[in-house]
Order: sequence, then structure tokens, then C-alpha cells
Amino acid sequence: MQRKAYVPGVAALLAALLAGCTGGGALGGEADDSKPGESGSTTAAAEPGKYRTLREPCSQVEPGTLDSMLPGIEEMTDEEQQEKAYKGVPTVTYDTDRRVGCRWKVESSDATHHLLVDFERVVSYDTAVSDDTRATEVYSSKAQKANLSEPSAPATDDEEQEQTESPDGDADAKPSGDTGTDGDESGKGKGGDKDKGDADDSASGGSPTEAVTPPGLEPRALEDLGDEAFLDDALTTAASATRHRTVTVVFRTSNVIVTIEYDEQPGRRTDIPDSKEMQDKAQELAGTLADKLSE
Repeated sequence: MQRKAYVPGVAALLAALLAGCTGGGALGGEADDSKPGESGSTTAAAEPGKYRTLREPCSQVEPGTLDSMLPGIEEMTDEEQQEKAYKGVPTVTYDTDRRVGCRWKVESSDATHHLLVDFERVVSYDTAVSDDTRATEVYSSKAQKANLSEPSAPATDDEEQEQTESPDGDADAKPSGDTGTDGDESGKGKGGDKDKGDADDSASGGSPTEAVTPPGLEPRALEDLGDEAFLDDALTTAASATRHRTVTVVFRTSNVIVTIEYDEQPGRRTDIPDSKEMQDKAQELAGTLADKLSE
């Protein structure tokens, strides 16, 4: 009786072992219905980003660059104030391994300039997603908000001269074919009041026709800067009716995203900051920072 009871037990044990050898855990691969995180499944962890720390931002901008971007800094007669202006002010962050920044603000006889440099180190907490991939997603979100477009052809010399001679443009001009609801070429009727309001706004510094970024300098993607980069340019009217321009350059190098914001607000409401000059300076600084990151 004992022998008969023992043999079936051994047979059952052998059957279980054989079933285990032919199951989903065999060398042939993972079972189709296996789920991530289950015991026995192996998933290679995504590679970490190139950067594990961030540099101190206020020391990354050379004094000569600050002289160019913040012209009022050389006009300061108080040496202590001038030294403080060169140092900048660190932005408040809660994790300096993940994000750091520095701000400068300098007033001159002609304008007030602001400069911000921001470094963000992106870390993916998903083992299946690399830091670089996550940084690409963060960068793409920033680029999408900038409404990038293909740059137009640069203005010709004649067009630039015409804009210089008549910066406010023709206040009564209308788009081609817009003659009002009754076809009145004088612009009166349903659309006449709106056009008149636009002219008044232009004269008072509200929404001038020249607020559009010059052709060829629109928000756009940039080449040869980090892994990917873009530039944004916005001209707005301040509460004092002066117009200030903000040029933003953002670029990504591996898992670090660098943002530069350069703002100029003239002292006179009739002055308009030069878009090309500001863009050139911001891009030059971005190139310098990109070179330092690659060192």
C-alpha cells in the first residue's frame, strides 16, 4: 500500500517539473502575457543623462558679454553697485541639482535691460524612459508654446528704408479687398470704426502696426546650437505705453535645457528695441553657454 501511494506522488512531481521547463520562463523568451514589474521579467534600465549636476549660473556669463547686453552697467559710477550688478542675483530654486538661474537688471540713460539665464536638468523617474528622452519632451513643450514658424525672407534695403522713414506705417491702410460690408472704399460702415480705433491705438502706443517682428526674424528653430534650439521674439506695450522687446533662446544639450531671456525697455515711448541686435546678442550668449556645457 505504501509503494502504490508513493509512485503517483513522484509522477506528479516530475510532471510539475516538466511543465515548469516548458513554460514562459524558458530561454526561448518572455511569455506574451507577461507584464512589466512582474517577478521574473527583465527590462533594461534606460540610460541616464550626460549631466548629473549643474554649474553655478551667475559665473557663466562673461563681464564683456554683460557690458554688451546691459550697456548701463558701464555707466555706473558707484564701484560697489557696479560690482553687484556684474554678479547678478541667483533665482530662487528648491533643488539646485535640478534647476538654477541668475538674473541681471541694469538701467541706463536710454533703457532698462533684463537678462535671465536658466539651467534645468531633466531627470526621468521612469526606468523605461531615458533622461534625454524626457528632456526632449520638456523641450518640445516649450517650443510648442512659442508658436514657431518658418522664417520669412529678410527685408530688402528698400523695405528697411521705408520702415525707417515711416515707422508707424499707414494707420488708415486695410488688407486688400477689405472695403467694409457695403463696399465703401472709405472704410466706413461696419468695419470703419474698428479701423479708426486701430489708428488711435497706434498713435497712443497701444497696438502699433510695427509691433510685428521684422521679416526673417520671427520665432523659429535654430541650427548648430546644442541638440536642438529655438528663438522667440515678442514686442509688447508696457503700462507706461513704452514698448519693450523680449528675446528668448532655448536650447537642449542631452538632459539639460538652457533658457536665455533678454529684455529691453526704452525710456522713451517712441523708441522700439532693435530685434536683430537683441537676437544676435542672445544667440551669441547661447553659443558660449553651449560650448561651456560641452567642455
